[in-house]
Amino acid sequence: MSVRDQIVGEMRTIAKEQGRHLAVLHDDLALLDCGFDSLCFAILVVRLEDTLGVDPLGDVEAEEVPKTFGEFVHLYADALA
Repeated sequence: MSVRDQIVGEMRTIAKEQGRHLAVLHDDLALLDCGFDSLCFAILVVRLEDTLGVDPLGDVEAEEVPKTFGEFVHLYADALA
């Protein structure tokens, strides 16, 4: 399973658990428009750290924070490379 598939799967699970409507995920989608609130993103980061063993957001400078879904996926993929 690819990193992208794992992220999408976790996002779908979290959206269902939190009663959120998840937008159609594509690389250019702004993270702010995906349907998640800050709690959902916090849950996502913790779950990805548990499943993937990395938290690349901990070392990211403010100007490097991913703004799109594609940037988010690439951040995790690069951390695992």
